Amino acid sequence: MATAGVQQWGETPPISTAPQTAKDQELDDALIAELKAQDNFESPEGTAKRAQILDKLQHIVEEFVRHVGRLKGMSGSVLEQAGGLVSTFGSYRLGVYGPGSDIDALVAAPKHVSRDDFFDHFPSILEKMSKPGEIEELTPVRDAHVPIIKLEYSGISIDMIFTRLALSAVTKGMDLKDKALLRGLDETDLRSINGTRVTDEILTLVPQVKTFRTALRAIKLWAQRRGVYGNVIGFPGGVAWAMLVARICQLYPMASASTIVNKFFHLMRQWPWPRPINLKANIEEGPLNVRIWNPRIYPSDGRHLMPVITPAYPAMCATHNITLSTKKIILREWDRGKEVTNDIINCNKAWKSLFEKQTFFSTGYKYYLSVISASRTKDAQSIWSGFVQSKVRRLVTGIEQSNADVEIAHPFNKGFERVHRCKDEDEIDMVLQGDIRFQIPETKTETIDGVKDLAQGTNGDGEVEKAEMPASANGETTEDGTQLIYTTTFYIGIELAPGAKSLDISFPVSDFKRQCTEWPQYNQNLNSVRIVHTRNYDLPLDVFAPGETRPVRTKKAKPTKKRSRAEAGLEGNEENDPKRRTSSANATTAPTPAG
Repeated sequence: MATAGVQQWGETPPISTAPQTAKDQELDDALIAELKAQDNFESPEGTAKRAQILDKLQHIVEEFVRHVGRLKGMSGSVLEQAGGLVSTFGSYRLGVYGPGSDIDALVAAPKHVSRDDFFDHFPSILEKMSKPGEIEELTPVRDAHVPIIKLEYSGISIDMIFTRLALSAVTKGMDLKDKALLRGLDETDLRSINGTRVTDEILTLVPQVKTFRTALRAIKLWAQRRGVYGNVIGFPGGVAWAMLVARICQLYPMASASTIVNKFFHLMRQWPWPRPINLKANIEEGPLNVRIWNPRIYPSDGRHLMPVITPAYPAMCATHNITLSTKKIILREWDRGKEVTNDIINCNKAWKSLFEKQTFFSTGYKYYLSVISASRTKDAQSIWSGFVQSKVRRLVTGIEQSNADVEIAHPFNKGFERVHRCKDEDEIDMVLQGDIRFQIPETKTETIDGVKDLAQGTNGDGEVEKAEMPASANGETTEDGTQLIYTTTFYIGIELAPGAKSLDISFPVSDFKRQCTEWPQYNQNLNSVRIVHTRNYDLPLDVFAPGETRPVRTKKAKPTKKRSRAEAGLEGNEENDPKRRTSSANATTAPTPAG
């Protein structure tokens, strides 16, 4: 139990202040060894390279600020003091990055530099001050919810966002947690600066930063392997998982990282949701007339199922996308995590068992929905697939709210990108329906998570409405006259309620399609979205990880009458069934749920 007079971290006193034991240290050593075996740590050389790149970007930003000032006729003496700041956030700032991790960076500039200046002038200054070959890719996305420049620089992925502070000078040592700096910021600037402020607050609110980082590495890896990572699809994102781990650190301020991981699963599973997780005793007020999370004032805040509240003003819910189904999935995974870590603590299992991958396709479900987004050009598909994925959570919610006898609608947190070559419109229609026989053999199916993908990054929190669809609808034609079709398929596992004998999701499916096709950027000659029922034994082979086996169809003793797709609310028709054209890769027959 907590001792009297100990420091309180967060809104309640600690549960225990017991010090670490020799066994705790052994468990920590084993955990760190496993994380290293899982390639979870960046090498010293890679870490040094990241620091050098950030230092160079700092100098480039300072020159960019001076350049814009000179264009606007400002004096040299003023510009020498104007400064400019590169401040990291996300996994890099938290200290939990690994090989291949990107760097999230905020460019904070003084008041004479606008967001348009950032997009108009920073790329050219960057190119001028970089060596040949250092800039491998540079893509501005002005219309994102948080406008961003995506950069590949000397082999490191960097996401750069911008904010303008109402100051004449922005210095390198400036503390962005200061609420006074928020005065005069518009909504976009406020969203941009929020990531850095939240990350910095988290690090000041944990008792032992080193312990927090090790535990967070473990929880993030576990969440990714178990498929419960990704805000856009309805699971907690990186910052939410960080805040959840931080809260456990507050409740066990002297504990080891291995103890934090074990207590994480115990306490999170027992947490009386929807009671919010807060890292501070009180939600802070501030100087701006902006919305702060408050379920007593805003009814929509009261509908959040598993609220995790950001510690920086203005407080927001980082988990508002969680649905009834994703909540059930998270709770199930916490149950598993609790059992596995108990066995690890008792020396009955190794840490490796905690990080075993989920079996979403091989043993997860009998029935799946394939949400197939498609476009006739690669550029159009990069935007369209991001938009469709941002709406998949709406489809899940619609199924949950319908009377469809569905216990869980489980969205897989990655999409599968494929490229197909078709010789006529009939083949194109088969591809749009989920047939993969025309996939180009030399192209590998790629998975995207909706977070790191460039164009999908525009959707942010499901807001991609301003993204600009490429105008051309002519498609891409190869030398032999065939048409290229680009598809991204998102899968939803369906668990029927006990005793369910039928499935009617016609309304949520039609409403989902309406939401997609009513988007102003949608072009019916360029884009397509279809929802197809797929049995587990008809899933494409490329969705299975190495070592996994596709389920085999079993014969039923008493066959039941199958319902048509029209009755179930799905795509296709009985007379033009791709399966009847011997397509074994992705059948589209209507479901016949078993009891």
